Amino acid sequence: MSQFALRTQLPTYLVQERERIEKIARDYGLDPFDTIFEILAYDQMNEIAAYGGFPTRYPHWRFGMDYEQLSKSSEYGLSKIYEMVINNTPAYAYLLEGNSITDQKLVMAHVYAHVDFFKNNFAFRATDLDSSGNLTDPIARPEPFAPNRRWIDKMANHGARIRKHMERHGVTTVEQFIDTCLSLDNLVDPWRPFSGKPAPRDDEDRAIEVPRLRAKDYMEPFINPSEYLEEQKKKLEQAQVKKRIFPESPSRDVLGFLVQHAPLETWERDVLEVIHDEAYYFIPQMQTKIMNEGWATYWHSRMMTEKVLEASEIIDYADNASGVTATSGKQLNPYKLGVELFRNIAERWDKGQFGKDWEECDDLDVKRHWNMRLGLGQKKIFEVRQIYNDVTFIDEFLTPEFAIEHKLFSFSWSERNGRFEIDSREFAKVKNRLLFQLTNFGNPYIFVKDANYKNRSELLLLHRHEGVDLRADYARETLRALHRVWKRPVTISTIVDERPVELHFDGKEHSSENVSLSE
Repeated sequence: MSQFALRTQLPTYLVQERERIEKIARDYGLDPFDTIFEILAYDQMNEIAAYGGFPTRYPHWRFGMDYEQLSKSSEYGLSKIYEMVINNTPAYAYLLEGNSITDQKLVMAHVYAHVDFFKNNFAFRATDLDSSGNLTDPIARPEPFAPNRRWIDKMANHGARIRKHMERHGVTTVEQFIDTCLSLDNLVDPWRPFSGKPAPRDDEDRAIEVPRLRAKDYMEPFINPSEYLEEQKKKLEQAQVKKRIFPESPSRDVLGFLVQHAPLETWERDVLEVIHDEAYYFIPQMQTKIMNEGWATYWHSRMMTEKVLEASEIIDYADNASGVTATSGKQLNPYKLGVELFRNIAERWDKGQFGKDWEECDDLDVKRHWNMRLGLGQKKIFEVRQIYNDVTFIDEFLTPEFAIEHKLFSFSWSERNGRFEIDSREFAKVKNRLLFQLTNFGNPYIFVKDANYKNRSELLLLHRHEGVDLRADYARETLRALHRVWKRPVTISTIVDERPVELHFDGKEHSSENVSLSE
């Protein structure tokens, strides 16, 4: 990966617009990190995008594949990357060369709202780093809050480590192991940074004492020889270890468990640790996709229409903005849903449409004209921006009235007609379907249950069934990848067709076994 991207400076006229828009954003109450803007040609933008926004990231064939896909999509007019912003201190944002001045203004306003969200939403506290580049405790953040998120530096360090291993062990060997690790990077616990450290076990704190025979001081070396005492202590320690359940409780951070306990070579463990760290960088962005894009869209629309745009730019802006919030029956548009919910919250809290009186009012006409003129809308959305994620955001603020107004239905694929069709118009079903899709990012809940299964150092995983069976092909490939890391047979306990089943992979063959509930 070339390093040109971080050396491309903004032209003077864009520097002036950036300064003006930053001041407008701060006047509205936004509190972003300092932000460095770079302007890139479309091929440079695609290259940076292929690396997840980090030009210093480790080399891997997947990034080249992503670059080719982005380039072809751009050449054929199927998609276009207008901007990219990185959760870093200072934040980095990339503008696309050739965009109109109106588009560049829109993007900069959008970026400042994103960076404000990065800085202030609780989920992104999990990306704060200490002076050594390790993740900090997001709960006990010091005051004043001054996040250190030098992720460009951290990614550069990752790249150097991976390149070192490639030089020593060969590109193919390392890339193949990275392939395995990347196929498991969703097996992490998104809430691990907020869970705190487990309290130590009593037996871990208690020193092991070997029983001694009573003896006078001058006879002690003969009655209780040190060699015998040391031997007995080792036996007691081994017995204590055997008593422990490993792990003591099911561990959702499967990847982290493998980093700590898998029988890996030093370089393999280092590679797996890199993948594990980077997985946690991207998690907050997945947890807040609707909120983050909605927040950025809400503020860029206000800044552009109220402060930034010239009269001659209105049409160009409206044309671009309409494309951003366009809806489709095939998939959810996070920009549209997010911005409309923030607008709805602001309106409701401005008018006082919340609380016990509002909830208990059954008169639709009264509700339609309810306006207490409280003016609390902006204060409320800033509060929401800080303490919610997508799941709690939708659960708390998606109302039947909102769903009806914005024609929110649940869709499913019709095999009969070969198209997406409306599955339900009932609010409860629509909301539950949406929450189900957002919970755990649509991934199954997988836990490490036993690392010494059948007393043979085999790995037993547990699938917490949520009403949807595991895809058989995905399960087989995941077991295969886990075996490459654990180097012993791997089993996952799940439910298939409403029956408890264990899926096995011993390194050569896949098998399944029906089990009883008592097991």
